[in-house]
Amino acid sequence: MEPIHVLVLDTVMDRGGAEAMIMNYMRKIDREVIKFDFLTNRDYRAAYEDEIERLGGKVYHMCPMYPGKFRQYKKEVREFLTEHPEYKIIHSNLEERSYLPLKVAKKMGVPVRISHSHNRPLGINPKLIVRYYFRFMLKYYNTHKFACGVEAGDWLYGRKNRNEVIVMKNAVDAMQYRYNKQIQDSMREELGIQGKKVIGHVGRFFPQKNHGFLIDIFKAVHDKDSNTVLLLVGGGGADDALKNQIRDKVESLGLTDCVQFLGVREDVDKVVQTFDVFLLPSLFEGLPVTMVEAQAAGLPCVISDKVPIQCDITGNVDVVALEDSVDKWADVTLDRAYHFEKYDTYQQIVEAGFDIKAQAEWLEAFYKEVLET
Repeated sequence: MEPIHVLVLDTVMDRGGAEAMIMNYMRKIDREVIKFDFLTNRDYRAAYEDEIERLGGKVYHMCPMYPGKFRQYKKEVREFLTEHPEYKIIHSNLEERSYLPLKVAKKMGVPVRISHSHNRPLGINPKLIVRYYFRFMLKYYNTHKFACGVEAGDWLYGRKNRNEVIVMKNAVDAMQYRYNKQIQDSMREELGIQGKKVIGHVGRFFPQKNHGFLIDIFKAVHDKDSNTVLLLVGGGGADDALKNQIRDKVESLGLTDCVQFLGVREDVDKVVQTFDVFLLPSLFEGLPVTMVEAQAAGLPCVISDKVPIQCDITGNVDVVALEDSVDKWADVTLDRAYHFEKYDTYQQIVEAGFDIKAQAEWLEAFYKEVLET
């Protein structure tokens, strides 16, 4: 029997939240029934592409989706779909920009066109004018509205349309992330941080993640307790400009010896075992995969008030306002680091519906059902 061919649209298959989410599904879904291929709009070979090919998928590259390239992008998508009529489902992770390819897909007769919201915007900037227009137009071209959580859905589709939104959970392999003291101790030895209190963060070096403020928080933490280290997991942009700025800030504050930049890792599940507390002072989020991973590893989490509270799965999450002082952030972080005892949260993750095994089965059934109807 021929598998169902699903074309996933993404900017680039590097190790970001939406990309980690779809890779979790690809690993666990029945690939004899569902075949994922990817259409990206960057021209370089990204971090996940080797694994995608090992799992039987293909990655195709289009031109960038910059304002001056919109017409060219639509032309390339049209030509691609003409050459590949096998795709009956398009699953777009491009937020409001999904409007452009889904408009082409509708004209080309693709029957199932999913737009998927992973985030929410912050404040007002010139780009929001275009984003609001795309968001308004999207409803004419998607057939299904997906979101990672309620607030992400509200942004892309509007609160009045909540009953039309399908929440596709940012599920993880709960068994893989399950708290394991043996892995914790061996990884701490490997990283040279035995006996330290470990503050951890996982996230790409993008403005959204608020790394500059995160460093300010850790400076206050370290001033209060010199037996602390900060582990930063994640890559930067194409030129690493922001990551280099953060490195410079760390050096200027005299924190070089107690902050480790671990870069892009394939063993994030093991690295998070070393953390005593997970710190996420983001400016905005949808429902971050990293929060699910951290809680699956039994960690307490300290997050900003701009991170949706729906990401609290285990009850081990403290919310601190971005307007609060770094001293308050430091006090809460240290309190959790010293007074929280990590434990096995596997069953909580499963019962909350964030284990990838059940969610992959759900997505497979959804794809089959929508094609039948």
